[in-house]
Amino acid sequence: MLPAKPPVVERVTNWSLRHRAAAIFGWLALVALAWVAGTFVPGTDARSSPAGDAGTGQAVLDHQKTREPFWEHVLVPRDATVVVTDLVTTLTTSGAVADIRSPLDDPAQVSADGRSGLVTFRLTGTGEEIRAHLAKATTAVETVAARHPDVRVAQAGDLSVAGAVDRSIKEDIKRSETRSLPITVLILLVVFGSLVAAAVPVLLAGTTVVATFGFLSVVDNWVPVNSATSAMTLLIGMAVGVDYSLFFLRRAREERAHGVDAAIRIAARTSGHVIAVSGLTVVLCVTGLLFTGLDNLRGLTVSTVLVVGLAVLAAVTVLPATLSLLGHRLDRGRIPWLGRRPARSRFWAAVADVVTRRPALWSGLAAALLILLTLPALGIRLQDPAPTESLPRSIPVIDAAARVQEAFPGVTMPAHVVLWNTRGGPVDTPAVRRAIGELTAAVPRPAVVVPVDQALVVRIPLGGTGNDEAASRTLTTLRETLLPQTVGRVDGVGYAVAGRTAEAHDFTAQVLARTPYVFGFILLLAFVLLLLVFRSVVVPAVSIVLNLLSAGAAYGVLTLVFQDGFLAPLLGFTPYGGVLGWLPVFLFVLLFGLSTDYHVFILSRIRERRLAGGPAREAIVEGTAHSSGVVTSAALIMTGVFSIFLSLAAIEYKMLGLGMAFAILLDATVVRGVLLPAALALCGDRLWRRDAVAGLNDPSRRFHLS
Repeated sequence: MLPAKPPVVERVTNWSLRHRAAAIFGWLALVALAWVAGTFVPGTDARSSPAGDAGTGQAVLDHQKTREPFWEHVLVPRDATVVVTDLVTTLTTSGAVADIRSPLDDPAQVSADGRSGLVTFRLTGTGEEIRAHLAKATTAVETVAARHPDVRVAQAGDLSVAGAVDRSIKEDIKRSETRSLPITVLILLVVFGSLVAAAVPVLLAGTTVVATFGFLSVVDNWVPVNSATSAMTLLIGMAVGVDYSLFFLRRAREERAHGVDAAIRIAARTSGHVIAVSGLTVVLCVTGLLFTGLDNLRGLTVSTVLVVGLAVLAAVTVLPATLSLLGHRLDRGRIPWLGRRPARSRFWAAVADVVTRRPALWSGLAAALLILLTLPALGIRLQDPAPTESLPRSIPVIDAAARVQEAFPGVTMPAHVVLWNTRGGPVDTPAVRRAIGELTAAVPRPAVVVPVDQALVVRIPLGGTGNDEAASRTLTTLRETLLPQTVGRVDGVGYAVAGRTAEAHDFTAQVLARTPYVFGFILLLAFVLLLLVFRSVVVPAVSIVLNLLSAGAAYGVLTLVFQDGFLAPLLGFTPYGGVLGWLPVFLFVLLFGLSTDYHVFILSRIRERRLAGGPAREAIVEGTAHSSGVVTSAALIMTGVFSIFLSLAAIEYKMLGLGMAFAILLDATVVRGVLLPAALALCGDRLWRRDAVAGLNDPSRRFHLS
């Protein structure tokens, strides 16, 4: 009988050891190819389509030959008549604006309290001219403000606010790039105590991210990839790339008494297999986001699959070749007193020993803690922040937009009611104009009608902050009552409500509607994968319960901090009464994938001990002791990297950073260090039948399921 072939990961690693130059230069060639493709392959960036009714309206506008014009607003004191006159004159002579409305000729431009006035104008031009005209208009406003230094003049509008958001995102990405590297290097120096050993994971993770961004630039021609996706890809790539290298490198150092290449082969057979399984789990879990049907999450799915897939490829090919090439030189640049910790963690051994002696007690206590942390999530309210709620008011345009919003609620984020002729041709007819008159008479705030080629757009302020409950109620009334009773009665006229408020509302509604499919897919997938790996029903069941507890605790903390405002001054944000709409489902998907890394790694070490013939309890204690140290180090790296999001400006990044950092740290300590050993001890020998354990090491055998 022919001997069984070694697993794929081990065969790939053996090839890399025999062909070190090919493995290393092949990886560098792949990175270079990705960079070249991303830099020189021509194409146009794909645009994302909003969900639901807002997407319908935007699609109609996208098919018009002209674009919907951009509007800007300037807030001035009501009694500053001289300033308003100067502003109107200066804007008119700039040649960059049209349709100027001011308190001088329109009472609707005066706030309800009579203290503020609003000068509104439309930017003229098309294409690149619009940006130039915005600059001219902004210069005109600044000139008037300089001539009247004792009067506050604040400008905000469609294009100026969007520009402030874009600039903030780019600055946040730069900050995340510059801050993630020092944190990662510092933790790796503590773990390995060697400059060379710490540099290897960083270089591999860095080249993985570079390759990912290169390929994403090509993919962006078909799948929308926004700036937020780029920031998350960077940090996920650094965290996962370093973690996988850390798992492999630590195991290779543990086994170096067998010789350099032999230690690498052992690491490939053990940690390499775990890395491949974990990476596959993350990739498959993230594909669950596709069930949402949302373009932005589709881009995030593709980017995560790319960066995790490349990280796994690097860990089982170029990393073994690099370690073999370096040999004992891996320990060069040693720093005294660092990296001297033994492979067996005495702390986690003591913890596992205690919890496995009284597993029911410790399981109950740990589960109670996680459930307690989950309780605030029962009152979670999913709501995307408006730009004025997302970014700090230290940004001048954001402060101006907030002031305009306070004086004229809904003006900065109006509903865009899109009207079109369902039979083709122009929609602007007397019947439609009469219906629009009835519609605008029924809304509490003045509306503006804007022709866009053959369509019409009615801009209706919704009140509130734009994305709060008041605005949502007005949006619902507009869609379900006012529009059907007015323009809906005109034959041959289609209508849809677009705009920022409508897009955020429809996005969240679609996420909520599709969440059960995403959760069901992830739970079934996790169960099947762990069943195939460990050949036990109990293992995937325990894993799923633990992951659900971790995710619930993360949701609870997010609600407590960002919705209720706990620690808001410390973290530097102002709560707006909600949690980002897509964040819970994204956290669930990513946490399920990443936490499985730690679960599989620890269970694999426990399984090794059990295969060696040790008693079940001893296998749990020793497996935990030999794995929890590296898991804690990996979790600290991930926590440190994701914590960088807390230092960024946008509240969305802060939410993601806190949610991921807290959940990963909790998962690697309370869940994997306390609850997992206790739960395994509770299962007892039912989890470790002799025939099933023996079969785990023999893929040709059938397994009995516990």
